[in-house]
Amino acid sequence: MHKIKNDKYKSARGGHSRLLEITCEHCRGHISYYQKDGPGILKRMYLDRILDSKDSAKELRCKGCGRTLGVLIIYEKEQRPAYRLFVGSVSKKLVRRDSIS
Repeated sequence: MHKIKNDKYKSARGGHSRLLEITCEHCRGHISYYQKDGPGILKRMYLDRILDSKDSAKELRCKGCGRTLGVLIIYEKEQRPAYRLFVGSVSKKLVRRDSIS
């Protein structure tokens, strides 16, 4: 079972997290599970919040269709590496923590 991170970033965003399954919008292929902290849309995926992948490639690509879904950046406000997602490139679904292995 994956452990939810509880750190200063989670506290700064209201103290609640959701676990999301991220899939490619085009082919519906699984990309990763992601811990989303706070309200709002998913604009970027912080590398330390991606639960089932430890890659830090320059681009986030779908393994199924090969499309580029986002690019690696350093988010200036927090000096954290993250993938900036392209609009409409991914779908997300809320999942229960105990439903992933």
